[in-house]
Amino acid sequence: MGNRILRIDNVRKTVNYLKKNGLAGTFYAAAERVQEEKKADYRYQSPGAETLAGQREETADYPYLFSIVVPAYETKEAYLREMIASVQAQSYARWELVIVDASAGDAVERTVRHMIHESGDLRIRYSRLSENKGIAGNTNAGIDLAGGDYIALLDHDDFITPDALYEMAVLVHRGRQGGCPPALLYSDEDKYDESLKTFVFPNKKKNFNLDLILSNNYICHFMAVETGLMKRLKLRADYDGAQDYDLVLRVVDSLWEKDARTPQTARICHIPKVLYHWRSHRDSTALNTGSKTYAYEAGRRALADFCAGRGFRVQVEHSLHLGFYRIAYAPDLLGVRRDVGMAGGRILDGKGRLFAGGYDKAGHCLYEGLPARFTGGSTHLAVLRQDCAAVDIRCMRLREELQPLFYEITGMPYREKSLTVREGKEKREIRIADVSGLTCDEAGYRKLSMALGEAVRGEGYLVVWDPGITVQL
Repeated sequence: MGNRILRIDNVRKTVNYLKKNGLAGTFYAAAERVQEEKKADYRYQSPGAETLAGQREETADYPYLFSIVVPAYETKEAYLREMIASVQAQSYARWELVIVDASAGDAVERTVRHMIHESGDLRIRYSRLSENKGIAGNTNAGIDLAGGDYIALLDHDDFITPDALYEMAVLVHRGRQGGCPPALLYSDEDKYDESLKTFVFPNKKKNFNLDLILSNNYICHFMAVETGLMKRLKLRADYDGAQDYDLVLRVVDSLWEKDARTPQTARICHIPKVLYHWRSHRDSTALNTGSKTYAYEAGRRALADFCAGRGFRVQVEHSLHLGFYRIAYAPDLLGVRRDVGMAGGRILDGKGRLFAGGYDKAGHCLYEGLPARFTGGSTHLAVLRQDCAAVDIRCMRLREELQPLFYEITGMPYREKSLTVREGKEKREIRIADVSGLTCDEAGYRKLSMALGEAVRGEGYLVVWDPGITVQL
């Protein structure tokens, strides 16, 4: 298995991580990585011919045209051919592939024109750019040429699965039929290990989660945006390297009306299926996160710009992990964000393992049993703020207008107490609900927590779990 073999690139990553996070942080990260790889048993299985034929028949009358925009620059011929072939293999037929080429030489042009001639496929459109305007400028040139209903972005050295556009077309059809057309669609992805010729590290993403996207661009690939919105927003050259993250944040902002408490999240649609293969080679960020360090600062600035535009009084900081961010709210989360009704942290048991904190709608504790120093694997989800169904009643705060809900559910008036907690590496005083009058077992605390979370969400507010706040019982 590709993800179980030690490579020089892994050694390079470890050295870089050691410089940034120190010996202890590197030790725990390495230990967690080993556990993650031992549990991994992933094999990508492409849909069979019969399945793809059924998809073609099902969507034959769909009118939605997808424009796939690919900015090319001195692309290796083998990668270019594989990318184009993956689009031609789509079971959904209504697409156009817009390749905008900023290369100095003519190798890309010769390859593309040869493949068009070879296949006779006029859905492939090629445009030679007069100058290299950078990733954002080059992509915008392709966006200008796109004529579809949705514009999808594909990197020149990556490729997509044969059912990628089918899955998107089905969601578009369902949304339009239901009166809620998608503004943005995204899928799960994996990595293609170029040296071992195998698929590894599937990234199974969450449905749209506002506070998670304010921590990291977990949406990434494969992504398509409604054409009118994409042509209006385009990519911004000031954020080259994190231009996709900046785009996603501005899509979210466009769906968040000025007087609305929360954005129209129903129009951001997740397809829980791998539709994108991110090629890992020496110069790619998929393999070498140090190859484009400027991108992480661009991401931080894009997030800061989003927060400033929403009027959030915050400081956006890099976390210990490249490409992951933490927003420091002044004075606190509830004081800055009127969309958040309740916020809480994580609770550790006597062995330093997470046993309570954030809960999903089924009442399961997020990342239960994880050691306190672990981050949740390569996606670091266990240390990122995220919206959830409920937070534990023993480590949370309610905004003032929702505090009567506490009495309705517990029979006790809402009061707060001061508590010294660990937030990251620091200790500080916070205010949390005083539940000393409750006499519950663990099941009782969880039941009350779930009821309170449901009530808060029922009032139209978000519930935010902040693993940066830690309490040990």
